[in-house]
Amino acid sequence: MSELKRTPLYQVHLQTGAKMVEFGGWHMPVQYQGIIKEHQATRESAGLFDVSHMGEILVEGADALPFLQRLVTNDVSKIGIGRILYTPMVKEDGGTVDDLLIYNLGLNRYLLVVNAANKEKDLLWIESHLSGQVGVADKSDEYALLALQGPGAEKILQQITALDLKTIKKYHFTVGAVSGVPCLVSRTGYTGEDGFELYCHPEGVEQLWHALMEAGRDEGLTPAGLGARDTLRMEAALPLYGQELSEEINPLMAGLGWTVKFDKEDFIGKGALLKIKEQGADHRLIGLEMVGRGIPRTGYQIQAGGQPVGWVTSGGFAPSLNTNIALAYVKPEFAAVDTELEVLIRGKEIKAKVVTKPFYKKSL
Repeated sequence: MSELKRTPLYQVHLQTGAKMVEFGGWHMPVQYQGIIKEHQATRESAGLFDVSHMGEILVEGADALPFLQRLVTNDVSKIGIGRILYTPMVKEDGGTVDDLLIYNLGLNRYLLVVNAANKEKDLLWIESHLSGQVGVADKSDEYALLALQGPGAEKILQQITALDLKTIKKYHFTVGAVSGVPCLVSRTGYTGEDGFELYCHPEGVEQLWHALMEAGRDEGLTPAGLGARDTLRMEAALPLYGQELSEEINPLMAGLGWTVKFDKEDFIGKGALLKIKEQGADHRLIGLEMVGRGIPRTGYQIQAGGQPVGWVTSGGFAPSLNTNIALAYVKPEFAAVDTELEVLIRGKEIKAKVVTKPFYKKSL
């Protein structure tokens, strides 16, 4: 554990009573008061997450836009300054190198926010495909990142900033001071709830954390760890790299066809993905709800009539639904809603059925 990286809030987490675990090479809080309590607080009021382990890569230069257009599957030209794009980045065979957010900072500058465990791999991949007048720099040490998520997020954050948060639409961002700390504030998140992500210099993040916790004291704001982050994103059917996405899994298989823009000019993996689209993916990502008693864990086999037809990628108890659920890949003929399947749990076939994704959707 001693060689693991620490976020600037490491001591704050220990003082708050967090249980720390290894995640992607980092010491990270998995829970403070309990996963279910933190999950429900985020759904009902707000949760505050330290996600400073995420990687930030700056791409800039006169040819930054055409370079990114070739690098990722989504259409970067569609986002103006102050907007954000979710996109996969794939290999020539269509397998996913990573999924990331791209922030258009203006002046031919783009900030790529990547998964912590993939940052070094992503940098090598990006640098190996450089072309034109483009510079690439790892800026991860210059950013700490907090995620304030939940229906009370706007009210809490508005107490400590003069920024007009109502003007920040989903997948947009602005910059300004929050409790005196210069921040980039985006309306994004990974929980299925409304909320904000706040990027700041590591030196200011402890002040920011305490200011948010104080502002949210009467609103039920709760520090939340990776455990709640995982149950929240699973209910919202948001993919996690390494489970629903990988170098062996392409975006079409993962149900992310909306992020693959075949009508733009050539991009890495376009030919392979076009072929997969024409032939159909050999597996589809489905939502499963357990009918019998049992918790579906990552890697468990999915069966139909006793024959293997797929595998669980993410599974567990869904606090908002009070039942056990899973995301899983199955052959296309077993992907229809209401199809009855079995999950092989400790040698026993436990009944489950295919349900509509996402499992949880925020009420408007």
